Amino acid sequence: MANALQQIIRQRLDRQGWSYGDVARRGGIPRSTVHHLATSDRLARMPQPATLEGLARGLDLPLDSVRRAAAEACGIHLYPTTPEEPAGAPADPEVDLLIASVQRLSAEDRRHVTALVESLLDRAPKKPADGTGDRRES
Repeated sequence: MANALQQIIRQRLDRQGWSYGDVARRGGIPRSTVHHLATSDRLARMPQPATLEGLARGLDLPLDSVRRAAAEACGIHLYPTTPEEPAGAPADPEVDLLIASVQRLSAEDRRHVTALVESLLDRAPKKPADGTGDRRES
C-alpha cells in the first residue's frame, strides 16, 4: 500500500498528466528526488524544507499538505497549529520534528528532555505580571 506522500504525488501525476520530470522542472528540484519520494515506501528521514517547498510548487499543492504527507511517510505525526497561531500561519518544521521525535524516545530520555526544556524556559527573561516588559528607566 502506498504511503501518503506517494498517494498525493501519484494522484497529481494522474490528474494533471504530469511526469516526474514535469514536477521536477515546475518545482526546481532534481527529477531523481521526485522519483525517490514517489517510489519509497517509507522515508528514512524528513526531506529538507527546500525539497518540500519545491515538491509543493511542482505539484501545485499547499506546502502544509505536502509536509504532512512526507511526515506520515517517515512515521512522524505532526500536530495541528496551536490556538495562538493565526489561521494559515506557516508550520515550523523544527517544532514539528521535535514533537514527533520526542514520542520515539524512551520514558527516561523524555524525562531528560523535559528537564532540559524546563531549564531553558527558566533562563528566559521573565515578564512582569503588569505586562510592562523589562523597560529600563532613562
